Amino acid sequence: MRPIIFSKMDFSHSSLFGYIEDLQELTIIERPVRRSLKTPEEIERLTVDEDLSDIERAVYLLSSGQDIQGTSVVANLPVLMRQNPAETLRRVLPKIREVLHVAGVEMQLTAAVSFLTVLQEESVSIHTYSHSFLHIILQNLEHRDAGVSNAWLETLLAVIEALPKETVRHEILNPLVSKAQLSQTLQSRLVSCKIMGKVANKFEAHIVKREVLPLVKSLCQDVEFEVRACMCRQLEHVARGIGAELTKTVVLPELVELARDEGSSVRLAAFETLVNLLDMFDADDRSQTVLPLVKAFCEKSFKTDESILVSLSFHLGKLCTGLYGIFTPEQHLRFLEFYKKLSTLGLQQENGHNDNQLHLQTLEQEKKYISVRKNCAYNFPVAKLLNSDVYTIHKELVTLLQDESLEVLDALVGHLPEILELMTNGGENNGSESKLLSIPDLIPALTTAEQRAATSLKWRTHEKLLQKYACLPHIISSDQIYYRFLHRMLTIILTNNVLPVQKAAARTLCVYLRYNRKQEQRHEVIQKLIEQLGQGKSYWNRLRFLDTCEFIMELFSKSFFCKYFFLPVLELTHDPVANVRMKLCCLLPKVKSTLKIPTDKHLLQQLELCIRNLLCQEKDKDVLTIVKRTVLELDRMEISVDAEQLEKEKQKNEGRSTNINDKMFEKKRRDSKTSSVLAKSINLSISGSSSGTSAGKEEKKSKLVRSQSFSTQVLHPKYSNIDKCPNKSSATGYTSSVPGMGKSCMLSFSDDSFRAHAAGNSGNAAFPSSSSRSLFNSADQKSNANKESQSRKMSIKNRKSNS
Repeated sequence: MRPIIFSKMDFSHSSLFGYIEDLQELTIIERPVRRSLKTPEEIERLTVDEDLSDIERAVYLLSSGQDIQGTSVVANLPVLMRQNPAETLRRVLPKIREVLHVAGVEMQLTAAVSFLTVLQEESVSIHTYSHSFLHIILQNLEHRDAGVSNAWLETLLAVIEALPKETVRHEILNPLVSKAQLSQTLQSRLVSCKIMGKVANKFEAHIVKREVLPLVKSLCQDVEFEVRACMCRQLEHVARGIGAELTKTVVLPELVELARDEGSSVRLAAFETLVNLLDMFDADDRSQTVLPLVKAFCEKSFKTDESILVSLSFHLGKLCTGLYGIFTPEQHLRFLEFYKKLSTLGLQQENGHNDNQLHLQTLEQEKKYISVRKNCAYNFPVAKLLNSDVYTIHKELVTLLQDESLEVLDALVGHLPEILELMTNGGENNGSESKLLSIPDLIPALTTAEQRAATSLKWRTHEKLLQKYACLPHIISSDQIYYRFLHRMLTIILTNNVLPVQKAAARTLCVYLRYNRKQEQRHEVIQKLIEQLGQGKSYWNRLRFLDTCEFIMELFSKSFFCKYFFLPVLELTHDPVANVRMKLCCLLPKVKSTLKIPTDKHLLQQLELCIRNLLCQEKDKDVLTIVKRTVLELDRMEISVDAEQLEKEKQKNEGRSTNINDKMFEKKRRDSKTSSVLAKSINLSISGSSSGTSAGKEEKKSKLVRSQSFSTQVLHPKYSNIDKCPNKSSATGYTSSVPGMGKSCMLSFSDDSFRAHAAGNSGNAAFPSSSSRSLFNSADQKSNANKESQSRKMSIKNRKSNS
């Protein structure tokens, strides 16, 4: 259809007919939509009186409504049972029973789920449930649709667990005798097999032996392989119900016969059941009966029946664990070679095959081979059974790490720390020098695995791999980690776009840094973290810096964080991006918890200063809200106290206080001595041959000395106008009154130079500041000078009166 362009309308003859054709095509498209609309008659039939109650509406819809309305009523059955169980059982449930005879697949499946929900919610007693619902479930078990039959069977198996034994025996077990006969349908016999496995755990062993086991043997010998396979899988439940003795005499012979069955699905079911029941067999049964069967099973898998390789590889770990201790050296070596072959299945080109033949492999076969290798990777921790011979599968570990399928790598990663520690430290290779010699290709394999995961779209596998790589400090040397893995982690943090992957790399990097004992390398990494993350141009990198700092606080000591990362973290309070400041505020309580008093009192002051700046200068309302909440949290926190350091500070302050007091006392003593000597010299000079002129010169000299003394005590020009400071607190909320003045004056800590001075003297809070001491000293000297002047004047007057 040509596009209709309205911007430039052309009403020529040809164009007009073109538009008409387009409109006709649109009309044809709309016709199915019109036909799908309901007619007034159909709408009338779907309309229900609003005045009807829920029960009446349900009965009406089940009686005269359409299938979709009936299905809606069946789905709403648990709600009706909760609201009005008596009326629902009396009026609604009989209608549902009638409708299910002719109902479609959707209503049947909905009913099976609703019946199970009513049982799980315990809306009625189990006796009422069995009386009302059980017969409906049993009637629909043999539905012609396999999906519907399985849905009702799952409901019945759940009901069997809750029903009393007598009810199960009379209502379920007794009818099975007839339903398990060959004359019954295939579906009926399959249902009977699954019910046998469930009821075997419901009764005592002697009842199971008398009433259940004969039916079990009959179904194990059924003419249809589907029935034999289904009953074979239920033999595990039957064996758990009858105990080890009857299992040995009844179940094991049946499994041996089924393991030689002509049907591959039957043999597979027999093999899996044998593996699951290994713990119930004694050593003789395992060595004389089970082991030969397993051996034959493994040999046939490659030669004639590759379809069972997936199951065999999946159960190989459980099989080796169950048979451990009964292997002969030859059998041990045979199973080991079998595992090696499975772990490389589909990777090696067979002799005689060319490239064209390799392309003929179907997609299904390739998927099967990948599943086999994935199962081998999943079962690799079984290598611990090899003890000192674990080195024999080093090559297979490297191969699985380098597998092209991420499914294989994902299965291996789950137990990677355990596997690597086992492979590098297992057996006699316990020395640190032999770690890398034991698996020379380990490091390239690990780097290849990480790069393959990084280039794929499966970021969860990449994340899990990076998390597991945190075990490497216990596996390889610190230098190898530094040169091959540590910088790679930093690159991932800087370049990867997936947040969980970045966080995993950041935490693993911190672990590497934690175990690195070379100061040069440590300092280099710390510097890169601060410069490339904390001071990076991208706000995303600065956010990851805060994540990294959180991991550092988790893995390192408090003093380490305070020494290297405390101040770089606080610098982000000035970050131009609100999200960074917001994340920083959320991190501040953890940051404060790293401080110790009095060792980190200067850092505490910096933290408080940053909080005050945020409170005063923050303009983003979301950040400000978090800041206020953080301030309340910080206010409730208690800071750790270093008792030893606190005692040293106390002793130091006491010694400083003693020295200051001694100096002040010595100064006052010298001043008083000087004034007395001066007075005596003045008296002597006046009583001698001194004249009035020399006395005038001495007085001028004394005034000059006093003038110089006052001039040396003048306040710094910055604080010469402290009387003009407003009597209110500054933005920091802290004020200080200056003693020794005529009136109280408030000093603001917002001034940077004064704050620095206050921080330097914070350890001597019991003593006045230097400016206060200068004011006190100035006042004392002025008082002493007045006393000297009065003394001299009195001496001169006395001399004149005597003369």
